[in-house]
Amino acid sequence: MRVIARMNVGGPALQVTALTTGLDPERFEQRLLVGDVDEGEADYLVLRAPEVPAIRVPGLGRSPNPIADIRALARIRREIRAFRPHIIHTHTAKAGVLGRTAAILSRSRTRVHTFHGHLLQGYFSPTVTRAVIMTERMFARRTTRLVAVGRQVRDDLLAAKIGRPDQYVVVPPGVQLPPAPSRDEARRRLGLPLDAPVVAFVARLTQVKRPDRFAHAARALSETHPDAVFLVAGEGDLLDSLRSEMATLGDRARFAGWRGDVETVYAASDVVALTSDNEGMPVSLIEAASVGCPAVTTRVGAAAEVVIDGVTGFVVDVSAEAVASGLSRLLEDSDLRNRFADAARAHASEHFSRSRLISDTANLYEELVQARVAA
Repeated sequence: MRVIARMNVGGPALQVTALTTGLDPERFEQRLLVGDVDEGEADYLVLRAPEVPAIRVPGLGRSPNPIADIRALARIRREIRAFRPHIIHTHTAKAGVLGRTAAILSRSRTRVHTFHGHLLQGYFSPTVTRAVIMTERMFARRTTRLVAVGRQVRDDLLAAKIGRPDQYVVVPPGVQLPPAPSRDEARRRLGLPLDAPVVAFVARLTQVKRPDRFAHAARALSETHPDAVFLVAGEGDLLDSLRSEMATLGDRARFAGWRGDVETVYAASDVVALTSDNEGMPVSLIEAASVGCPAVTTRVGAAAEVVIDGVTGFVVDVSAEAVASGLSRLLEDSDLRNRFADAARAHASEHFSRSRLISDTANLYEELVQARVAA
């Protein structure tokens, strides 16, 4: 049984979808429990994966509400009793709390939780962050395996004394996008000029992603590259403020909203930027690399495990100036962009394939079942 708080567009939803549809049904019978997305978020199941069967659990979504949370917990327990899973695998923080609580109360012994990132910085006040750490420490003691999407994510969690080293396994994300259109065709679909440099920003427009930093970098870059176009793919609570911050760029600032064909965005772009304060393993960077789009990313989470600095893109300090400088270097050197694009595509193919994600997870599940049988 797989439990996730909400299937908003992003890395966790993509990974859950890949596992739900990709694991061999002859070996694994699955149930997927999901909450509702928040207002202003796109539902991955509606936008990209309408064929995925899911059981909606009211109250499981991100926003905390004591009464709704208790009802969601009761519903998860009922689903556990009906399905009787050998393994309960939770994804995202709130689902990790409710799902593992339900598993403990139901005496389900094999519990797995995936950290697609962590909430240790960039989200809450110091007081709330300490409470989050204490909660994760407590639940880690009652979890069979802890899955981290990157080595840096694992190391950050261990540094916070969440879990033991022997509990962790690193399973990076895996992606498989549809074939991308040609550069010119992608630009025609998006209404972009065929001959202008295009910088893409693909993200949920919320504070931790720092769209304001992207706007600052775009304004700085526009002074040295006055023909550059800045393409934003995504929505969120900061959409209006981002539009306002990029208003001085005129029609060089383009807003594509949520796209079901994200490969078109990357195919149309010369470079993609990630400007976050905190990340796990950014799937947007993996997607861009798989299409052959080099990237400039801030040095956060496991981003440097996707973007190899000086090989597939640039990993820079967490500042708008550093992002703008990296983008400028790539826009000024087409040979460098082409080398980075080829290297990014090869790196993504080798390390971040959907088949590798499914194989790693299947091996983990079978190991856990065999250990339980042996015990």
